Amino acid sequence: MRGTTPAKPPDESADPADRSQMAPRDVPASALLPPATPERDYAGRRLHFRAIWISDTHLGTPGCQAGLLLEFLRRTESDYLYLVGDIVDGWQMKRRWYWHQSHNDVVQKILRKARKGSAVVYIPGNHDEAARQYRGLAFGEIVIREEAIHTTLRGKRLLVTHGDLFDAVVQCARWLALLGDILYAVTLKLNRHFNAWRARLGLPYWSLSQFLKHRVKNAVSYIGAFEEALAREARDRGFDGVVCGHIHKAEIREIDGILYCNDGDWVESLTALVETLDGELRIVHWHEIVAATQDVEGRPAPTSWPEAREVALAGDGQGLRECAS
Repeated sequence: MRGTTPAKPPDESADPADRSQMAPRDVPASALLPPATPERDYAGRRLHFRAIWISDTHLGTPGCQAGLLLEFLRRTESDYLYLVGDIVDGWQMKRRWYWHQSHNDVVQKILRKARKGSAVVYIPGNHDEAARQYRGLAFGEIVIREEAIHTTLRGKRLLVTHGDLFDAVVQCARWLALLGDILYAVTLKLNRHFNAWRARLGLPYWSLSQFLKHRVKNAVSYIGAFEEALAREARDRGFDGVVCGHIHKAEIREIDGILYCNDGDWVESLTALVETLDGELRIVHWHEIVAATQDVEGRPAPTSWPEAREVALAGDGQGLRECAS
């Protein structure tokens, strides 16, 4: 990794007042991935970011796109890596055990990043809430926190939390949250069969759950209320912004002067939030990263995210635009 090794996150046992000042489809993966390449071949083409936030990977479920997530991790480097909850899906694993080898590979890759100097912070969510009992401890150089504080290169102080603590359904009607999780799993299963049929017709991927989320009035109201609650919490605690996951909807926007960032998910959206080396916050899609790091004869490796995005939109732009639309 380039540059100096970043400092590990501050000790959560410190006084909160002091800590506040511290910087800190189921389409088979094989159908989407480029030809297998040994990891060492990516060394000259990895994209380097100051920080990366990923959440809602839902390892331990058939819907997790672990192969695509692994490619993303192989093709990126960062000084800070934040795992913002629902990394492992304990809820579904209690109902039915599922753990593919690719899920092991993701865990091992994250551990390897921590060993090589990335400051990795794990903030459990509601699906992996059992890990909250270990907050303040470190496992294989991965520090577990209830929440984290990240200060960007441009001086913005961001509260990092999964977001489920601000979800009235999860907090006040757990049975309804569990029912919703079951219905979501059913929707994803229907989606797999539906999109297998679309793929045979040469049609692009289409998400039923995303369609319902953006069309049903109550779902739209719920998302808006969730985003406003997070922004209000950040403002009340003196932060410039908040980074969260939970609702599987990647977005960066301002809410009453507070920067709201959601890094999306790795079930359907395949997105992450990144801070570039010059301190800019962006949502990046898996397809952008793959396109920007593909080996193309005569094309130099990109040295910055703006350059990488330009490469992605130019050389591999058609596929990228289709997937992003």
